[in-house]
Amino acid sequence: MLNIDALTAFCQAAGAGIETDVPFSGLTTFKIGGPCAALITVPDAETCQKVFGYLRENQIPHDVIGRGSNLLVPDSGYAGAAIRLGGKLAEEIREAEGIITCGAGVSLKNLCLFAIDHCLTGLEFAYGIPGSVGGAVYMNAGAYDGEISQVLLSVNVLDEDGAIRMIQAEELDLRYRHSIFMERKWIVLTASFCLEFGNQDEIRAKMQDLLGRRKAKQPLEFPSAGSTFKRPAGNYASKLIDECGLRGYTVGGAQVSEKHAGFVINRGGATFADVMAVCDHVRETVRVQTGYVLELEPEILRAEE
Repeated sequence: MLNIDALTAFCQAAGAGIETDVPFSGLTTFKIGGPCAALITVPDAETCQKVFGYLRENQIPHDVIGRGSNLLVPDSGYAGAAIRLGGKLAEEIREAEGIITCGAGVSLKNLCLFAIDHCLTGLEFAYGIPGSVGGAVYMNAGAYDGEISQVLLSVNVLDEDGAIRMIQAEELDLRYRHSIFMERKWIVLTASFCLEFGNQDEIRAKMQDLLGRRKAKQPLEFPSAGSTFKRPAGNYASKLIDECGLRGYTVGGAQVSEKHAGFVINRGGATFADVMAVCDHVRETVRVQTGYVLELEPEILRAEE
């Protein structure tokens, strides 16, 4: 049972920020979702340790939401604590001999801009992907033949026992849109990337080229969680959805994008129920007509009783 007064007092004493009854529509790129009972912002690893220790000890449902770019939240909201990384964990980036280390709350955009400033190549594919470094590591984000696993060196995590430890990238079971963090209750605190020195103008030009391709092909003008379905083995979700005649399929304010069939978008006023109705119809139609079973790519933050 979540005791807001007790949690608020603890967070204030520990140095963490806390807000209550915050609409998830303002916390996710899909712009949907009911109220968040408690939104906690932790400024550093030590505060993170204290907060997660308290939440576990008091059996309070909790999850890290990052920048909300790959997240779906029910209309009923979340009756637990949502955690965001702030302070140093969202701002600090440093470089030494081609290795960039940054807080997991740093945006991918700022990480890429830092790489440009230091003439480091390898992260071009990530420019334009919304969200945080921690979220990108969690799902092994990727695009245009690149993915986090290709450049990740190591991470510092807060494990389920409350200990902070370093883990090498090869221990993280990184594969297509998957990492060990999906099975283990570890929190990414910092990440280190091994890059190569290159020509600054060429690095910048490639990032701008990929960003231009995203804008041309993807419905970035509408709220969404990015690609809605994982790529099935041997095919593409958008191709299958298109072949099934589902481009433009709409329920309420949610729609299969007419610009890119792999995206379900919020055309205005969409609810979680609208989005799930569209996704369920798409998955069932594709399964019946093609035999492929599409998996949702966004994480669903389930409402707690």
